[in-house]
Amino acid sequence: MPIVKLAPAYKDYIWGGTNLKEKYGKKCDLNIVAESWEVSTHPDGPSTVVSGPYQGKTLTEYIDALGKDCLGTKGKEFEFFPMLIKFIDSKQPLSIQVHPDNEYALRVEKEYGKTEMWYILDCQPDATLYFGVNQSITKEEFRERIENNTILEVLKEVPVHKGDVFFIKAGTIHAIGAGITLCEIQQNSNSTYRVYDFGRVGKDGKPRELHIDKAIDVSNLNPIESDFKPAGKPVSDENATTMLLATCDYFTSFETTLRGSTIIDVDEESFASMVLVEGNATVENDGEVLELTKGETVFMTAGSGPVKVTGDCQWIFSRV
Repeated sequence: MPIVKLAPAYKDYIWGGTNLKEKYGKKCDLNIVAESWEVSTHPDGPSTVVSGPYQGKTLTEYIDALGKDCLGTKGKEFEFFPMLIKFIDSKQPLSIQVHPDNEYALRVEKEYGKTEMWYILDCQPDATLYFGVNQSITKEEFRERIENNTILEVLKEVPVHKGDVFFIKAGTIHAIGAGITLCEIQQNSNSTYRVYDFGRVGKDGKPRELHIDKAIDVSNLNPIESDFKPAGKPVSDENATTMLLATCDYFTSFETTLRGSTIIDVDEESFASMVLVEGNATVENDGEVLELTKGETVFMTAGSGPVKVTGDCQWIFSRV
């Protein structure tokens, strides 16, 4: 089965809003939808196949049924499925946090580390986020500032604009600010070390757990330079304009805007996903026709070959 539509797993974290339900068609019983895990085999929230003969199976079960060859020559090299793709809606700011790299995470958490990329879909005019430190600090100062609630003074606060791209290597201290909707492509991991949470309490009325020692172990305490723009320049044909957003060992992602029809070639090297972020589209491959609306996702097995997309729309395409 070369292409299938996926339904996400939902998360109602306390900082989330309602944009994913109101603007991206997410249908669930949760009042707050902070995240929708669009392409996920993670046990904390696997996505589900909702088209074709494998309808009702999780993405993990679907891949197991087809065999690892469906991930492609590059995709099957990974011990675990390599990526996780989400929508995120932050009505409130997320905690100041950091993710470990592969070496630390595999040793301590028994899963991959977490390098990630954010593509800003929409934001409030004054939205900001935190990206690394604004000056070099020692581990001792880092701990002291966490403990005396002055950590924000040494973090780099960055204005956010629609279309910005934030590539966040494991070890980068960061936090999504309030009023931002984004698509995140990341390593397949849920290891997050929280270092500061603005004095909030969780649903149980207690302060949420911090992970200070682990954060100190893994954080890069030197400034990181970035212009927060896509990695590539726009490339256009008759109907479509495509731009490389970011690339690393775990994922390569492109943004495409289409007016009409175009062909995507899904080769034998990697599976792929298409997350529709604007408009409507018809996706056709090997006799399968899927109708997509804004916010929906298609998973394509390696070797699917030519996939025809028709519509007035925008999507994010990711592969290894």
